[in-house]
Amino acid sequence: MSQPVLVLVEHADGAVRPVTGELLTLAAQLGSPAAVVVGNPGTAELLAGELGRLGAGTVYAAESDEATGYLITPAVAALQAAAQVAEPAAILVASTVDGREISGRLAVRLNSGVISDAVGVSRAEDGTVVAEQSVFGGDYTVHARVTLGTPIISVRTNSVEAHAEAAQAAVQAVDVTVDPAASATVVAEHPEPVGDRPELGSASVVVSGGRGVGSAENFTVVEDLADVFGGAVGASRAAVDSGYYPHQFQVGQTGTSVSPQLYIALGVSGAIQHRAGMQTSKTIVAINKDADAPIFELADIGVVGDLFDVAPKVAEAVRSSKG
Repeated sequence: MSQPVLVLVEHADGAVRPVTGELLTLAAQLGSPAAVVVGNPGTAELLAGELGRLGAGTVYAAESDEATGYLITPAVAALQAAAQVAEPAAILVASTVDGREISGRLAVRLNSGVISDAVGVSRAEDGTVVAEQSVFGGDYTVHARVTLGTPIISVRTNSVEAHAEAAQAAVQAVDVTVDPAASATVVAEHPEPVGDRPELGSASVVVSGGRGVGSAENFTVVEDLADVFGGAVGASRAAVDSGYYPHQFQVGQTGTSVSPQLYIALGVSGAIQHRAGMQTSKTIVAINKDADAPIFELADIGVVGDLFDVAPKVAEAVRSSKG
């Protein structure tokens, strides 16, 4: 049997988040996928069926009444405990704000190396785990490997399509101890309001608006096009800083990194900060009246024109094709 590869499960409201399926698919390329569930008692059993369909042969249950009462440290402790049991070939987490912090803390505990924001993983000829990263705004692809301990790799969402072979998941409990003195306690939760659109970080289609949209009122043209595709709305840093759209929708190096199947940029100039957060999108369409905008260097399809003229026509064409 091949060596286990641990995956930290992202879940909410009794359902597994799409990025977990992507991580399990990558884990299958390295060894035997094993999921680590952190939550209240009963969470792992609830998710085991879905995790099995996504390829997990083992589900490590790190459960307690306090699991959701602290920030970050329960997940770190859970992965540490599972690693001691499984002796994995690698540990994969989502490259989110929490995921990157979990990776760093876990690396210290396991005395291991960590690789952030990978877009792929593989095995070298000598059997070592190699991570692929897209760097410098997507201009270069590099390959990195850990030379100390167990490779801990955070993976960018939408980097791969989930298609791992289904398995019969067996749930195994692991003992987790969280030190309250070294943990931040959750005293209240204030979730951001959510609408009917997909979550930005995991959406398969993202339509972003930049400074060229001109105002908060004009952002309806971005929302309308996103809704036609059933996609998420994003914004460049310039648009966010100008007050056109809320900060939680910022795409870029200091915002959310996205990698959808389709990324449409409306009035986005394409500064390096923005490109760093979306350059791994499968297909990039840019609409901008400035023919010299840097975004066109990255675009698969570029339209030089007025976004307020082009975007509504695109939306109408999509509606017509849907009948």
